[in-house]
Amino acid sequence: MWLLVAFLVVPLIEITLFIQIGSVIGLGWTLFTVVVTAVLGTWLVRTQGVMAIGQLKSSFNEMRDPTEPLVHGAMILFSGALLLTPGFFTDAVGFALLSPQVRSAVFKAVRSRINVQGFSAQTRQGHSTRPEQRDDIIDGDYHEVREDTRTPGEPSGWTKH
Repeated sequence: MWLLVAFLVVPLIEITLFIQIGSVIGLGWTLFTVVVTAVLGTWLVRTQGVMAIGQLKSSFNEMRDPTEPLVHGAMILFSGALLLTPGFFTDAVGFALLSPQVRSAVFKAVRSRINVQGFSAQTRQGHSTRPEQRDDIIDGDYHEVREDTRTPGEPSGWTKH
């Protein structure tokens, strides 16, 4: 339901803002402003994205919970989509999401509403940190046997003639 409301309300807000701002500063300046915010937003998204990837790599290297850097990266990606969408309202929301303080506040608000039931991590050897036995896994060894006793030019026996 919220998605439907957003698809109906956001374009109406954008059209209203285009008409109001365009009547004050003119069509040329309005279009110029939209293009400049898209270019500036793209540059900011790129720099913020590089920083978010660095934080994510750091959390993996230090074996910390990567949830916050992942969420920050997702919000940066979403802000990029908003900044590339022509409009003043979407630009305002997009620029707000590029602020680390706003992203942290959104993360804390969303995190308080989510309850994690369980978590399991893999160790470097590939074994789970929780000991559990599975009946559908068969452990085995193999070795390759190469016994080619046929004469050159003789068919292998795997094809029909």
